[in-house]
Amino acid sequence: MPSSLQQARTENGGRNGTGRSAPRGGATRRQSRRRPSTQGKWFLPYLFILPAFLVYAAFLLYPLARAVHLSLFEWDGLTLATFVGFDNYAAIISDERLRDAFGHALVFVFFYAILPVSIGLVLAAVLSRARVRGLSLFRTVVFLPQVIAMVVVAVAWRQIYAPDGQLNMVLRAVGLDDLTRAWLGDYTFSLPAVGIIGTWVSTGLVTVLLLAGMAKIPLEHFESARMDGAGPVREFFSIIVPAVRAEITVALTLTVVASLKTFDLIYVTTSGGPGSSTTVPSYEVYRRAFELGQVGSAAAVGVTLTALIFLISLTINRIGDRSSS
Repeated sequence: MPSSLQQARTENGGRNGTGRSAPRGGATRRQSRRRPSTQGKWFLPYLFILPAFLVYAAFLLYPLARAVHLSLFEWDGLTLATFVGFDNYAAIISDERLRDAFGHALVFVFFYAILPVSIGLVLAAVLSRARVRGLSLFRTVVFLPQVIAMVVVAVAWRQIYAPDGQLNMVLRAVGLDDLTRAWLGDYTFSLPAVGIIGTWVSTGLVTVLLLAGMAKIPLEHFESARMDGAGPVREFFSIIVPAVRAEITVALTLTVVASLKTFDLIYVTTSGGPGSSTTVPSYEVYRRAFELGQVGSAAAVGVTLTALIFLISLTINRIGDRSSS
């Protein structure tokens, strides 16, 4: 009897919900009923990014598309435009001034990017391994050119390069009078003189980026290298450079873009002169659009410069990714 009674209670409990099996099945059914269905709602994730995309399209994609459209016309900004197809792009190749402008931009890549990265690597390696007091203050001073407006930097360096400026005063003081000249007015030295300003501006940014990357290198790597007899030069090329490849890629991307789109520095210091010895694509966009009334030609130069920046940045990041892997 007790066993039959217990069996009956168990069976009744399973039927009326007091047992374990019935609530488990009921809870599962309730959870399945509460779980929202995602079928037919594939577009929901896109609704979250739609506001940001609209802002991006309004302020970047539409102006870029409008510039491409204008580059196919000959237009002075006031009268009716005339469709010329790709003639404005062909002029970039045939026009000597425009060819020189793009050539000068590539020269600036050396002064803005390659030279600062080389200097910044050595400087950051020395500072990261040496016991230097006031390192935070040094980082602030080195990074200061990035904080100062480029117009202010250009005005200051224009005074330094003036015929009676500080650079010529130093050269005369040490007996090198033959080297004095109007640096920004010389056909040979004006482009390197402006490029050195870019080196001075970019070196601080590169150094701070590389210092941050070198701070993450474990000290055990250097101790193991010293035990194997490696010197400072071997440590630099075998440990430091491979460890900061990602930072080098970022630094090169930022500085190359800055070198190719520089305008304010050229506008304040030389205005593309003497002649066309320091003109760059960004300055040619301004000159053709606002001084010569050649809006279509200016748009073609701007679109070509944008494509060049994109291709170079893509190449740098591809090489950086392959080196990291």
